[in-house]
Amino acid sequence: MDGMTKADIDKVERSVAPPRARALRPRDAATLILLDRKGDDIQVLMGRRHAGHAFMPGKFVFPGGRTDPADSRIPVAAGLHSEEQANLTTGLGRTSVARARAIALSAIRETYEEAGLLIGRKGTFATTRRDWQGFAEHGVMPSLEPLRFIARAITPPNRVRRFDTRFFSAWRGDVAVELPGGGPTNELEELVWLPLAKARQADIPDITRMILEELERRLADDPMLRPGGSVPLYRLVRNRFIREIL
Repeated sequence: MDGMTKADIDKVERSVAPPRARALRPRDAATLILLDRKGDDIQVLMGRRHAGHAFMPGKFVFPGGRTDPADSRIPVAAGLHSEEQANLTTGLGRTSVARARAIALSAIRETYEEAGLLIGRKGTFATTRRDWQGFAEHGVMPSLEPLRFIARAITPPNRVRRFDTRFFSAWRGDVAVELPGGGPTNELEELVWLPLAKARQADIPDITRMILEELERRLADDPMLRPGGSVPLYRLVRNRFIREIL
């Protein structure tokens, strides 16, 4: 378990949102860090949030958003690897298999909605869910098999918005369809592929920078990102923002 300095805590809290008087329960959320190898470099996909957004305006972020519990019922070409599922269902709180599945699928859905990238396999896919219709229209069956659980972070109490965010990664080769115009929600002003070192220097939230550092360490140990790596959790405990391994 690693404790952070007061300056570190203040920086993270400022990057998340301004204080709020009443504590909120964190909502499940998921983010996808999409990677691409370019020679000796590994690039990461990031998008800039619109300046008018209340939450992290103008910052570069990974595609992601809130989890819809109904995502757990979406059919998939392949489920989570057993070791990734084990990591998602262990640790702080109660995370059922269905909840873990919904969280992972929300990362795939949000990546489509915000970046126009459909992760899965070509094939027939049918659903009555409007927010998954893009997969049906482009003939892509979502797949959870490529996802790797990289980190988890819980927004500190007394924030305007609180999220219990799971950060996943996948490779660009796992994308079945790339829409040239980006995602249908237009939540991100621009999408860019940045080398990991440059991504850490961009205008990003401090917690995003920490997650990128975690990813770089994991890649240094395992360039292929095989299933089942250790997963850090960032959260506030007794007024100290700590890092612990799930």
